[in-house]
Amino acid sequence: MSVRIAMVAGETSGDLLASHLISALSARLPDTRFFGIGGPRMQSAGFDAWWPCERLAVHGYVDALKRYRELSAMRKALLARLLKAPPDLFIAVDAPDFNLWLERRLRDRGIPTVHFVSPSIWAWRGGRIKGIGRAVTHMLCLFPFEPALYENAGIPASYVGHPLADVFPLVPDRGAARERLHLHENALVVALLPGSRESEVRNLAATYIAAARLLTERHPGVTLLVPLATRETRLLFEQALYDAGAPDLPLRILFGHAVDAMTAADMVLVASGTASLEAALLKRPMVISYRMGKWQYRLMKRMAYLPWVGLPNILCRDTVVPELLQDDATPEALANALDRWLADADARAALVQRFTDLHLELRQNTAQRAADVVLSYLPGAGGRGAA
Repeated sequence: MSVRIAMVAGETSGDLLASHLISALSARLPDTRFFGIGGPRMQSAGFDAWWPCERLAVHGYVDALKRYRELSAMRKALLARLLKAPPDLFIAVDAPDFNLWLERRLRDRGIPTVHFVSPSIWAWRGGRIKGIGRAVTHMLCLFPFEPALYENAGIPASYVGHPLADVFPLVPDRGAARERLHLHENALVVALLPGSRESEVRNLAATYIAAARLLTERHPGVTLLVPLATRETRLLFEQALYDAGAPDLPLRILFGHAVDAMTAADMVLVASGTASLEAALLKRPMVISYRMGKWQYRLMKRMAYLPWVGLPNILCRDTVVPELLQDDATPEALANALDRWLADADARAALVQRFTDLHLELRQNTAQRAADVVLSYLPGAGGRGAA
């Protein structure tokens, strides 16, 4: 009889992470059936998507409140379907606000629950760990300092590394990236990444454009790359260019190609988030900058535990790259911070070594490590099978 694994993955990043895990599990248990909520990459790996993971994408508190009824109804429908024909195991990939409610009810029925990607309890809302303990049989952690937080609370947890560290080369090929983007090998190149979400681009575009203008005045001939993930974010950025009266700036707006843009760049201006970790794995000098609504920023400041918001600094436990947030993120401050990297070759070399050490620490063959834990909870695969 084949093993049945239910999964819920949130957004594009969860879809990618889950697809690698499905492939790793399928290689070791070929008859396993995977089903639940997922995306196109999961489906390509053999997943039966009852609902698309795009339905779980919410952007901020307001959007979450607007869609609460819709998401709640979908979650209840999924729970009813899973309880009618219980899976051998449930894997939640990120999306904690959606998944933890579901995991607790499944675990109460004796179904083991594995949560892949720890919520950021080390950054804010640490009290969530009590609810996690009631809902999660085992937590899979992407960062090395996370398992101890769970083990101290009596929650089994394993460090599996970060999948990006497995994918990115230790020594990025800047020359090849420049060839792909048709850039001169000796050009000064700066990549500007104002975020992947529409709200981020709205908040950051004008400031990034003003900083770009300063850079072009200080460094004639500089090439500025702006990779944008969607048509909507591209339109928002182009509108911001028009509003700023800056159609003449030497900006190249790219549709996607964020990794190539950062690999090719001498420096990166980036919103906090996964892109900042990608920049670190690419060993790039960077400045992290972020803006959000005033009330949202005040709330975050009151609930935050760490002095940093950028993953490179959080993972290094040190201010290895500048963070300019909210009112500190002026065009002059951003341009000056980028110029400091350009002027200090020793600092750039030290950063490359720091980020190389981080890369090695995060490179753990994530999908296989995660599969090892999952298999340990499947009775048919010699696991314990207890929730």
